[in-house]
Amino acid sequence: MIYLDNAATTLRKPDAVKQAVIRALEEAGNPGRGAYAASLNASRILFRASEAAAEILGAEDPERIAFTQNVTESLNAAVNALPEMVHKRAPFRIITTRTEHNSVLRPLYRLEKEGKASLTFWEPEEDGRLDPSRLPDLLTRDTAAMVITHASNVTGRITDLSAAAAFARKSGLLLIVDGAQALGAVPVNVTRDGIDIYCFTGHKGLCGPQGTGGIYVRNGLSVRPLLVGGSGIHSFDRDMPEEMPTALEAGTRNTPGIAGLEAGIRFVLKTGPEKILQHERTLAGSFVRRIREIPDLKLYGYRDMEGTGIVSLNLGEEDAAVVADRLWDEAGICVRAGAHCAPLMHEFFKTKEQGIVRFSFSAFNTEEEAERAADALINIAKTL
Repeated sequence: MIYLDNAATTLRKPDAVKQAVIRALEEAGNPGRGAYAASLNASRILFRASEAAAEILGAEDPERIAFTQNVTESLNAAVNALPEMVHKRAPFRIITTRTEHNSVLRPLYRLEKEGKASLTFWEPEEDGRLDPSRLPDLLTRDTAAMVITHASNVTGRITDLSAAAAFARKSGLLLIVDGAQALGAVPVNVTRDGIDIYCFTGHKGLCGPQGTGGIYVRNGLSVRPLLVGGSGIHSFDRDMPEEMPTALEAGTRNTPGIAGLEAGIRFVLKTGPEKILQHERTLAGSFVRRIREIPDLKLYGYRDMEGTGIVSLNLGEEDAAVVADRLWDEAGICVRAGAHCAPLMHEFFKTKEQGIVRFSFSAFNTEEEAERAADALINIAKTL
């Protein structure tokens, strides 16, 4: 099997991730719910993980990071709290992009449906790139926030986050970033760029287990909890504690998963996000150079050495699902076909009916795997 669906989840994990999960299952109690060894051990696991997350995010205070079950939960919490965080009367305006995943779009649509906000879309260029020079044209008197992706899950194109954050600061906009496809390969520094909220998942570029994620909230900003419940402290209060990270961590955390997440982050930090990104780009480039001569090949948004390790394509008018099925059946290659939970990008590329075949490389893929995937695609193209 050649696994090239890492934009969905990284299947291959560092050995340290597996070992950390097993150790936590054997040794960790419920964090914050006792003063005995197992409970204290669980609390230490969460704090070490928050320290690792702060390091990779460039955050100064680990306590500004709360752990969630995935980036979808993080984004829902952030977007749902926007009406309380911005200082404009509803309906205020939010800038977002057509490159967004439904984990951003659906919470925004819900705010719009409830009459709390209206949306302005930052349109991509023909190649799927987001040009920051377009941002000033989107600003209106009632614009209060930006909610944007750090990297597209369809094209792999990376948003110039520093430029977007500078625009947000200059314009007095609250900035929420979806880092699902970026963190772990694309360098991030939330302190330097002045990012208000950065949401991330654990099971993609950070090489952690599924069911893990997190949210960074800058100092001085409060996010109304999406969930309320047990916290281990202030049990007689009717409201959730206000201090981070407790405010956004109702209920028992996935301590074994977070232990694995810390190990994954440590692997990324030791290897270096820049080195991982370079490796992914090299494999994607090798793959594309090998398939470029396929007749009627369509590439979506790919530019050599510019994005993450994603290559999205179609073979003429052939249904993407058919191509993906043949890659698996004939060559044991795992890819993702369909809409990738990014409907506006498929409307943009006019692939709503056909879908797109997405190959996504990781730190654990090899040059040989990229070559074999290219050869398999070439062979399929010859029979169409």
